[in-house]
Amino acid sequence: QVQLVESGGGLVQAGGSLTLSCEVSGSIFGLNSMGWYRQAPGKQRDFVAIIIGGGSSTNYADSVKGRFTISRDNAKKMVYLQMNSLTPEDTVAYYCHVRILTRDFWGQGTLVTVSS
Repeated sequence: QVQLVESGGGLVQAGGSLTLSCEVSGSIFGLNSMGWYRQAPGKQRDFVAIIIGGGSSTNYADSVKGRFTISRDNAKKMVYLQMNSLTPEDTVAYYCHVRILTRDFWGQGTLVTVSS
């Protein structure tokens, strides 16, 4: 059973930084990608960043490009999201996602609040 647990959310001032972490438990054999999404209340879940395959390929939403960096530690089965230059518009819940073969797995979410 694959489970994802996020951590690292919290309150930060505008212009500040946070690093989100996601620990994956269970077998990740057949792992295709690891990524982050975010979702505001009542809105759809939006793509933020993804790291594909062995970790050499990444992609970002335009809204976070240049400010956020996704990385992973294969040995620890962790994926991270370094978030810099945060703005109040980044205030939402962030969800870790992994795709293993054709199955999608999600974490429970961690809330990031950016004060102006």
